[in-house]
Amino acid sequence: MTSKQRAYLKSLAMKEDALVQIGKGGLTPDVTAAVAQALEARELVKVGVLQNCMEETDELARTLAERTRSILVQVIGKKIVLYKEAKDEKKRRITLPA
Repeated sequence: MTSKQRAYLKSLAMKEDALVQIGKGGLTPDVTAAVAQALEARELVKVGVLQNCMEETDELARTLAERTRSILVQVIGKKIVLYKEAKDEKKRRITLPA
């Protein structure tokens, strides 16, 4: 992914609210499944990490991207932005710049 594409995704994510929250339980299989479903439906997902989560946000972001086979766009504070291109061309909502 180029820096131009990453910047474009960051700008799209700025307008979005966090769809999934990670709390005290940490990164459970249910949370991973919820993020995977959201990525399939939307391609770009913002995840919030609550204050009571004991795990580091950077580590959570890397693990979540690996488990969902998505691209980690950015981590800012307690927010994680992930991108995964839709498999079906008809479902693609985001067109990345060249």
